[in-house]
Amino acid sequence: MILAIVVGAAFRAAFGAQAWAKEGSAFSLRRLLRLAIILLGLQLTATQVAEVGASGVAIIALTLVATFVFTTWLGRLLGVSPKLAQLIAAGTSICGASAIVAANAVTRGDEEDVAYAVACVTVFGSVAMFVYPLLPGLLGLAPHAYGLWSGASIHEVAQAVAAGFAHGAESGEAGTVAKLTRVAMLAPVVLLLGTAFVRRASHAGGEGASVKTPTPWFVIGFIALACLNSAITIPPDVKEPIVALTAFLLTVALAAMGLGVDVAKLKAKGLRPFLLGLAAFLFIASFSLALVKLTT
Repeated sequence: MILAIVVGAAFRAAFGAQAWAKEGSAFSLRRLLRLAIILLGLQLTATQVAEVGASGVAIIALTLVATFVFTTWLGRLLGVSPKLAQLIAAGTSICGASAIVAANAVTRGDEEDVAYAVACVTVFGSVAMFVYPLLPGLLGLAPHAYGLWSGASIHEVAQAVAAGFAHGAESGEAGTVAKLTRVAMLAPVVLLLGTAFVRRASHAGGEGASVKTPTPWFVIGFIALACLNSAITIPPDVKEPIVALTAFLLTVALAAMGLGVDVAKLKAKGLRPFLLGLAAFLFIASFSLALVKLTT
């Protein structure tokens, strides 16, 4: 999925913007992306959140909020554009590329912002996936505590699951549930970002009366399917194709974003956003570890 945006950007760099792809790309970004986010709700249940426990949910929520606030604050200090800083914050604190594309649906950053943010979470999430399994012994973490730490701090769902199971089944199961609990927090974050976008637009041009708060119906759909998945048992032969379709739709949407990426503009953003992504990664890893050590 992550590779799709790279392939799209490479195609744009090699052949330029193609008129024939414009309409299809717009459809993918408007319709297919939102459908994919709605379908993500079928990968979450209330039972999974409950399995984390009150202390686990508190660790995850506090880590998410602290990381988001820290990243946006540091972004201002580094001179990173607010929209790009928010995308990096969303990708780091919630669930990687999926959170970035969902957040961008309401913050309305450009394709280069999305590509840069996805690159950051891909690089640092991959580093975490390989480094984390080496650390439980050094840090004195029991299997469940290590899984909770992995799920609370690693960027992508796949990365968190891989890092968790690399230390055993107990760690993997704890990490998976913790990560999916973070995914559940995507909906309120996107709603808050939409409200913040409207406020910035109003203050910037004095157009408060003409700017409406965006209604992210795809987030409401996400919540509805998560509730449905919690209320009834969906047969595996029904759910598994939907999960595969979700990954496919996200891949298509990211490829469409890649087709809109101007590599020259991406380079012009410089190193500061990358340093912001690094700082956000180090913060979420250390902050969540401290909370896990304090409560386990």
